[in-house]
Amino acid sequence: MHIFKDPKFDFVRWRWHALILSWVIIIAGVAAIYTRGIPLGIEFSGGTVVIAQFDREPSIEQVRAALDKGMPGGGSQAVVQAYGTPGLREVMIRVPQVGHESGNELTQSSDEVQAALRKANLGHFNVVGTQVVGPVVGQQLTRKGTLAMVLSLVGLLIYIAFRFRFSFAVGAVIATVHDLLVTFAFLAFFHVDLSLNVIAAILTMSGYSTNDTIVIFDRIREDARLLRNLPIKDVMNKAVNQTLNRTVISSGTTLLSAIALYLFGGEVLHGFAFTMIVGVITGTYSSVFIAGTVVTFWKGRGSAAAMVASTAGKGGVSVGAGAAAERPSASRGARSRPQRKRRAS
Repeated sequence: MHIFKDPKFDFVRWRWHALILSWVIIIAGVAAIYTRGIPLGIEFSGGTVVIAQFDREPSIEQVRAALDKGMPGGGSQAVVQAYGTPGLREVMIRVPQVGHESGNELTQSSDEVQAALRKANLGHFNVVGTQVVGPVVGQQLTRKGTLAMVLSLVGLLIYIAFRFRFSFAVGAVIATVHDLLVTFAFLAFFHVDLSLNVIAAILTMSGYSTNDTIVIFDRIREDARLLRNLPIKDVMNKAVNQTLNRTVISSGTTLLSAIALYLFGGEVLHGFAFTMIVGVITGTYSSVFIAGTVVTFWKGRGSAAAMVASTAGKGGVSVGAGAAAERPSASRGARSRPQRKRRAS
């Protein structure tokens, strides 16, 4: 299937525009994180989540007023929001503080929330879900989530440096860091909770983006051997155009799946699906514009011959060496034909 027939887009020409766009988004994201922050999910902040289903739908203000009046110390720090589809009449209440992490005291905040709702006479309700995470568990999950992202970047750097060369590895890691920063920026823009589902989506997106980058890098290496006299930027453009159909088809199908999850997956999967949507778009963008741009900056404006010489040991014999090996045999064959004729005469 070919969406583009013999594409010849000059992607390298637009690298500065792409870098400026990326910097604008990243700086705006840093400003948003600094001023408003990224809301942490229950797994990282610790606390209690109660999901209540009412017989008749109450307003969010009524539930918040009931918590302020009925909970010890008031419920000013509680987060109240509608949950699930409107027809289910479900409300999620998240209280940041929790009891001691031992025995029955672990569920103290959950019991206090339910007692406050009953006192307010908001109608009959059933608790359809509760989640309690203590501060110690939240700190452990934060540490493990950070460690997982750092180790994935280190493993990426080592693999691509071994598979290709160090400049390619640096380009891939910078592209992945770019994807992470842009994704965190959009999480801050849209105030999406940073939960374990979001961390899973970020790691999935990083692997997806890396795979796309490796496909392009592999084509760059092949084209550099065949087109060793062309400038590096021309080899980059040719490689990206050759893989453009594959990139658009694979990214498009993944993006459609993520959009379907966001629309029909329910409240639990909203954070995961939103992160995947942002990640697929950002990962495709960085594979085309960011990773190759870093390599062109690293290698300068020379021809692809230097790249061929430096990658010959990691991907097989270069075309130049193969051609040099073939020329003597061809000349020997040319000299042998007249000699045979003289002997026959």
